[in-house]
Amino acid sequence: MSSFELTRYVTIGQYIPADSAVHRLDPRVKIILFAMLVLTAAFASTYTGNVVMAAACLLVLIVSRVPVGYGLSGLRPALPFVVVLFILQVLFLGKGPGTVVLWQAGWFSVTADGLKIAVVAVMRFLEILCLVSVLTLTTTVNDLARGTEALLRPLARIRFPVHEVTLILTITVRFVPTFAMEMEKLVKAQASRGADFGHFRWWQVVRRTKQTFPVIIPLFVSAMHRAEDLITAMEARGYVPGARRTTYTEYRMQARDGVAAVLVVAFCAAMWLIRFPV
Repeated sequence: MSSFELTRYVTIGQYIPADSAVHRLDPRVKIILFAMLVLTAAFASTYTGNVVMAAACLLVLIVSRVPVGYGLSGLRPALPFVVVLFILQVLFLGKGPGTVVLWQAGWFSVTADGLKIAVVAVMRFLEILCLVSVLTLTTTVNDLARGTEALLRPLARIRFPVHEVTLILTITVRFVPTFAMEMEKLVKAQASRGADFGHFRWWQVVRRTKQTFPVIIPLFVSAMHRAEDLITAMEARGYVPGARRTTYTEYRMQARDGVAAVLVVAFCAAMWLIRFPV
């Protein structure tokens, strides 16, 4: 039954309460610092740089007191996409004069540059996914919404719909585990009716994709029903888009926020300034 427990491997949108330094950070500071780490990971272009970045992600996960196994389990659903991304980039990128060919068969060839691009791209993707998972695992949805709205509030002067955009982002994050749970129910229902959802190896991407087709349409219909229920609930509570609102929670910067900001900024600056040889 472990193959049916999809919610176990969906960490984005989940929250694990704990008394850690990451949990206690101001949501506004936390969002900014994680955004800096994500940008740094996105522009790490060497093996060494990505290894350092991966170690930093693991350190953040440990400091947040989130179970490492559970935190890294969020990478499992992305493995089929990662495999396809790796294969495509290895086979079709890094071609050009002067490149070292490692393997060739007809039109397909693997070069040293293509291999480097593929490995770096995969590591970037996994690092960013890990950072986003840690952010949601250590921050409640309400804190994410309030922190994002507080950061975007200056844009309201130019008539930017700050509250509406924040609401959309919040609903999106909140519904990720909800849809995973709904898909898990659909898969179990299909399996009870004779559908084959047995164990698959991570490289059996095509077979796994075919097995998910029977649950796509029911999942889409369920999502539409949930969206209608949400609209009805918001209208029943008197929600009016664009109305002026006040906030009950006010955040104040603490000394720990400054310490965390100094450490993350110093790390990101070092990553940007240091040119790793490989």
